[in-house]
Amino acid sequence: MKMSIVGTGMIVKELLPVLKELDLTLDAILATEHSQSKGEALSQTYGIRNVFTDYDLLLASDCDAVYIALPNHLHYTFAKKALEKGKHIIIEKPIVPHLAELYSLYELAKNNNLIILEAMNIHYLPAYADLKNKINDIGDIKIVQLNYSQYSSRYDDFKKGIIHPAFDKEKYGGALMDLNIYNIHAIIGLFGSPKTFSYSANIEKGVDTSGILSLDYPGFKVSSIGAKDCKAPIINTIQGTTGNIVIRTPLNSMTKFTINRNDGASEELDFNQGKHRHFYEFKKFNEIIDDNDTAAANTMLDISMQAVRILESSRMTP
Repeated sequence: MKMSIVGTGMIVKELLPVLKELDLTLDAILATEHSQSKGEALSQTYGIRNVFTDYDLLLASDCDAVYIALPNHLHYTFAKKALEKGKHIIIEKPIVPHLAELYSLYELAKNNNLIILEAMNIHYLPAYADLKNKINDIGDIKIVQLNYSQYSSRYDDFKKGIIHPAFDKEKYGGALMDLNIYNIHAIIGLFGSPKTFSYSANIEKGVDTSGILSLDYPGFKVSSIGAKDCKAPIINTIQGTTGNIVIRTPLNSMTKFTINRNDGASEELDFNQGKHRHFYEFKKFNEIIDDNDTAAANTMLDISMQAVRILESSRMTP
């Protein structure tokens, strides 16, 4: 795969060393005029062939896929334009704010034999893959509690009136979109869509700075917390009739989990292979795009659609 990158932010800087481990070509990076020096520095460090400040010029190049790592409100327009130019797209989470937008992108991709992927690494982590297989080991599921609470340094600015995209209601910021989205994907990947759901949030300046998403499944309940205005020790638990599973890291960086059985037996399963948390997803993305594996892409896109439905229905409309 020959890939171009749109954006020069923190997630791009974190991802580039990972991409260098994979069998793909970094064709170009798109910067703004303001961030052009950042783009050039990243180009020199990671061997990216071209630096553009004009998106049309990037799309006119011969790259196969475009990875969009921009603020949430820009995902749809940049993705649509890439598809119209015949490029596969990988969109940073959350994929788009509205379900209608995602359906529109899907139809465009389908009609042009192109692939859409959401950069949601949870589904590709070895520990998560095994977790899906071990769920049945703890009997009938009754209670699931997930908590991704991470005090944001940008929250201090937010209180002073300096609004970054992660806290900007007009740019689809907030705790639900930024952190609870990981929990939502993990839940859907394990259990599918809930029967019903509701979101109770702490709202400041029109945006959710923290909140609790409650999901109702046949036979069990899920509580999913995401917070950017406070923090707590990370612990995620899945409780069944014959035992429980405990994960003591955010789900997007899980490498191990513990199974505790009601008879007192306990087993820790460790899948740490020394790889960065983004390694597995982009390795898979590379394979999907190189093989034009639309079936695998559409399986993952269905999860993204279910997640966007929950996001759109739960958050306050900007």
